[in-house]
Amino acid sequence: MSGEIRLRTPLSLEAIRPLRSGDLVLISGVLYTARDAAHARMAAALDAGERLPFDPEGQVIYFVGPAPARPGHPIGPAGPTTASRMDPYSPLLIERGLRGMIGKGKRSRAVKEAMREHGCVYFGAVEGTAALLARRVRKAEILAYEDLGPEAIRRLVVEDFPAVVVNDLHGGDLYEEGRTRWRRAG
Repeated sequence: MSGEIRLRTPLSLEAIRPLRSGDLVLISGVLYTARDAAHARMAAALDAGERLPFDPEGQVIYFVGPAPARPGHPIGPAGPTTASRMDPYSPLLIERGLRGMIGKGKRSRAVKEAMREHGCVYFGAVEGTAALLARRVRKAEILAYEDLGPEAIRRLVVEDFPAVVVNDLHGGDLYEEGRTRWRRAG
């Protein structure tokens, strides 16, 4: 698809169903940040029958541990973290209505199956662009697990946050498709 697709959170199933791997998107609205330590705590909360710090229904989690903000900025550099570290926990949130995840790197078969079954898309953010991605953040506040420092869960308000669809609802996988495409071209 040419051009970018504009998405606004919270995401509905109808909004993500037409997306295909390789599509470029600009996301506006709220993103929640969480890395592996926060995911482990959310899994423990669910096991204990406790409420999560936010309702995952329709939401997007950005796998990031941002650097401290400079004066006058809502957040410091905020580049994507390797998503596979969240693979043991992601299906728990996807089953509860999570509609999107942003990170870098491949996802496990179990995560991709949960995404197709429950309706969730995995977006990739370009590593090495942490300062540029932070410019898309208009507001940032710690929501939970402040003791985790950069890995605390934050609520970010973003405008035109750039990402690419890596795994779609139809089994598309940009990592596999890209490898095949380049193998033929070489």
